[in-house]
Parts: sequence; C-alpha cells; structure tokens
Amino acid sequence: MSSQEEQQLQEAKQLPTISSNLADNLMQITSLFEGFPDLVIREFTIQSTRKAAALVYLGGLTDKNSVNNNVLEPLLFQLNINPTVSISHFISENTWDALTAAILGGNSVLFVNGHTEASILDTQGWPQRSIEDPQIEASLKGAHQGFVETGSQNIALIRRYIPTVDLKIKEITVGARGNTTVSLMYLGDIAQPKILEELEKRIRKIDVDAIINAGELGEFIEDNPFSPFPQFISTERPDSAASQLLQGRFVMIVDGSPNVLIGPTTFVSFFQSIDDYSTRWLIASFIRVTRYFAFFIALFLPAIYIALISYNYVVIPIKLIISIGESRERVPFPPFAEAILMEITLEMLREAGIRLPAPIGQTVGIVGGIVIGQAAVQAGIVSNIMVIVVASTAIASFILPNYDMGAAVRFLRFPMMIIASIFGIVGIAVGLMTLIIHLITLKSLDTPYGSPLAPVRFVDWKDTFIRAPLWIMKKRPVSSVPVQLQRQGPTQPEENT
Repeated sequence: MSSQEEQQLQEAKQLPTISSNLADNLMQITSLFEGFPDLVIREFTIQSTRKAAALVYLGGLTDKNSVNNNVLEPLLFQLNINPTVSISHFISENTWDALTAAILGGNSVLFVNGHTEASILDTQGWPQRSIEDPQIEASLKGAHQGFVETGSQNIALIRRYIPTVDLKIKEITVGARGNTTVSLMYLGDIAQPKILEELEKRIRKIDVDAIINAGELGEFIEDNPFSPFPQFISTERPDSAASQLLQGRFVMIVDGSPNVLIGPTTFVSFFQSIDDYSTRWLIASFIRVTRYFAFFIALFLPAIYIALISYNYVVIPIKLIISIGESRERVPFPPFAEAILMEITLEMLREAGIRLPAPIGQTVGIVGGIVIGQAAVQAGIVSNIMVIVVASTAIASFILPNYDMGAAVRFLRFPMMIIASIFGIVGIAVGLMTLIIHLITLKSLDTPYGSPLAPVRFVDWKDTFIRAPLWIMKKRPVSSVPVQLQRQGPTQPEENT
C-alpha cells in the first residue's frame, strides 16, 4: 500500500459517516474488518439503474440462500426502475458504527455508488440447533419445547403462550465487545414499574467486555452476591417463563443463552414445578410437601448422623445403636471423616457423570454407586449406615425441581457437617437459625426473599406448602408485587355450587 493510500485510509477511519463514493466506503470496510477472512464483498452493477453497488456480509453469520435469492437476484436481473429486494426488514443508515454492528450481527449491508446512506438487510442465518426437549427440567405433562441459543426464537416461544399486546419487551445492549442483547419481558398492565426501573438500572450499570450466558447476568444484578441461595429462577422452559410472567414477574433473555432468568423470586418458588399445575391438586400438594421434606433430608441428614454418633448417642434406641456399633466396628475413622469422605466421593461421581457422554456417565454412576460403595464397606473404610445416609441424601437432593437450589443445598451440607462435628445437635440448631435469619433478610430485586413466610402473607399460602385448586387462587402472588392483583373472576366449580 502506497503512502497516499495509507493517508486516505487514515482519513477514512476518522469519518463517522459513510461517503458517497463506493470505493472509499469499501476501503473503509476493508480497514475495519481487517483479519476477517469470512468477510464477503460482492461488487456488481444494479441492472435497472446501472449504478455500481456492493453487498457486504460475514459468510458464517448470514443466510446465503436469502442473500442470493432475495437480494442479489432482484438487483442483478430485474429491469424495473425500482427493483425490490424480498427482505422482510431493512433500514437505511449512514454511520459506520451502526453499519459495523449490523454486519457483526449477521445482516448484509448494501452500498450504492453516489448514495450517502447504506441499506441494512435482515439476512441473519447463523448455525443453530432445533428446538428440543429441556434437558435439565424434564416434565411429565408439560410442553416438550426448550429454549435455544437465539434470543428472538426464545421470545417467539414465550409469545405463543401469551399472545397479547400487553406483553412488552425492552432491549438493552450489554458488553463493550460482545454487544449482547438482553431482552426484558413483562406484562405492561401487571408488572410493577418500580421493579422494572430498578432492574433496568442494574443491567445498564454492567460494564464488562461481554455477557456470555444468563448466569453471568444474574451474578451482576443480584442483591446479595455472597448468598449461597439463587436469587433468580433460571429456566429452560418457555411454559414456565410464561407462567411467571402471568404472576407479574420479569423474564430476562440473554441472546446466546439457552436459559432465561426470572425475577423477583422467593425461596418457596424453587419448590414449584410446571407439573404441579397440570396434575390434580391433591397429588400436586402431596408431591410438594415431599419436596420440602427432601430439602431438610438433603441438608441435615449427614449432619444429624454425625451429631448423634459423636455426641448425642443417648437419644438413639439401644437396639439401633448396637446395630450401628457393629456396622462401625471395623471403620478406623470418626463419623465426621467418614461422612466427608463419602460426600466428596459422591460429588466427584456426580461431576464426572455430568461431564462425560451420557452412556459413559451412566456407567460411572453404576460403578461409583455399587462397586466403590460395596468395596469401601467390605474394606472397612466406611460403614453400611454411612452408605445408607449418603444414598438417602443424594436421592433427596435430586427431588428438588430447581438445579440451582439443589446446588445450594449440596454446598450448605458441608458447613452443617462441620458445625455438627464440633457442637452436636446444638450446632445444627444454631446453623438452622442462621439460615432462617439469612433467608428472612435476603432480597430479590428489593422484594423479600422469604415471602410469604416472612413477611407473612396468608393469601399466598395457597400456592406455598400445598397447591390449592386453581379456581381458588383468584389473585396473583403478593410477593411478585403486581400492579393488577386479581388473576381471575368467579369460575367453576365454586360458582356452580
């Protein structure tokens, strides 16, 4: 490149808007996208006007069939005075910032010689997977559609459940380099404006290179980053997201993430499942009570075992303590070391099963659960009772319908075991009270996390420990602070009686 061309290039870089000269614009594009081997520049002459033009796009992010059939073919072969491209959405821009962002977003940009504006054509077509069953949140009676990695498709999946003009969306761009689009969905006549304002303010304050997934967004905007409990519901189910919107909550969709965030949320929300509302209420209530029971087993059972064996063995029936003593006869470790060893082994097996391909992961589970467990007992490393305790704890943790809450319980189990090994039952009681105080003081988007238990809101108890009949739940949860509290009018069977 000659010195004159370099000087022209430097001058072009300083221009905020495009030139009317096509050659200058292409030189600027080449400079901006230096190091982009997938940049495509198609120069041609428009058949009807005989003007030189160029179409610029990134090959890997663009639908080539759309470019060839809907853009190039009309411009190259139509003899009309005003040839039309068959693109549903296109706009005109003249700033380099807007045009660069459009190309990076998978659009095509059409430059025409003599024009001071370029056309941005919607030809996005990057590789994406089809809509499949949710992998983490399986459902027996719910829909078999899960979110994908494209934000616009996720919005469409939710819109199918709530086709109303009251379903509003605010788009916020996050990340200086990633320019990730975060879509904030809510029902305009139900959601609380103050929460919307607070949520929007927190998202706009994020100053990072990029947001890759919904989990990163949640960590930036949550109220208490040091709490082990999740402060937003992360879901991969469109029906679950639509249900939460109808309760007055907000849904945050991060383009590129197959999960969406829901807030504000409460502690009891993590024990609710979409299947609860498609099953008869008596059965759903029984299952929900089982989940709360499983929560306490998963959190406290190993700690209670350690406390009873180490300090408070006088409360154990004599026949049972003799059985436990016989089981632990050959075990050289104290109960705490025995429990820690088994729990860490269980966590390692769980992580190995997740990371490995599905068929191998199942094999690891069988090998770990049966072979290693049985071998450890026969070798006298752990007792039979400890294996039963760890297995019961693992099964209980799987019953929790939300993965993030299950992970929090798995984490809290270890400090509970430590405090039980030092102070016995008293330590467990102190640990429980500490957790309750933490849950009461915790907030999600400035709303009480412990609601409807603390503060007490009896109207929300219809969908807390049990799931009352749907025709009784006439109001939305007060904990989501909706503007419009009434959810339904008089319905059967109450009005028919």
